[in-house]
Amino acid sequence: MTGLRELKKERTRRAISEAAITLFLEHGFDRVSVADVAAAAEVSKPTLFSYFPTKEDLVVHRFADHQEQAAEVVRTRTAGEPALDALLRDFLAGLARRDPVTGLNDHPAVLAFTGLVYGTPSLAARVGEYVARAEESLAEALRAAPPGAARANGAARAQGSAGAQELAAALLAAQVTATQRVLALHNWRRIRDGRTADELYAEAVEDATGAFDLLAHGYGPPSGERAAAD
Repeated sequence: MTGLRELKKERTRRAISEAAITLFLEHGFDRVSVADVAAAAEVSKPTLFSYFPTKEDLVVHRFADHQEQAAEVVRTRTAGEPALDALLRDFLAGLARRDPVTGLNDHPAVLAFTGLVYGTPSLAARVGEYVARAEESLAEALRAAPPGAARANGAARAQGSAGAQELAAALLAAQVTATQRVLALHNWRRIRDGRTADELYAEAVEDATGAFDLLAHGYGPPSGERAAAD
């Protein structure tokens, strides 16, 4: 019975969210009230709020599914595999399967949903809260990793005191989270501007590989300074 109740709750939750997103895409997020969503989903407002604490959560709750993804990749990677290598591998796998979280998905519904989120300030701010929690989760996973395990090819100097290692984990988690977000938005914008996911795939793989290489090895001085030094 517990399983059936949970299944029913999940179906209700999904129905409320889908009704909300349909209305928001059709009329705009700010022009649709919670009462409108409740009516469309055929539930009461108290029932709606029991599933979604805020109006924004009706949309961005989908990001909660990815809050633990990066941390889980670090925790479950094969023995001896650097965390950055595992995270890159996971992102590349997402590109290959056209996971919307990578931005490499040209389905009209996905493009419209992403446009709704990043075109609505309150939704974008709420997504930022989910991203912050994902970053902290990743930092915790990196702190639990063996010393040096975060490094790829000798990068990410996590040597020294426990405090220094904790700071290094927090810095790396912030950089990885920002890198994944920027890559996803870059992919989405290029598809929004007319590219297809298939024709963009090889370029997206190259971009992701290059971005994680920068995380591993650093940016170095500007090219002008390097030329002068030579």
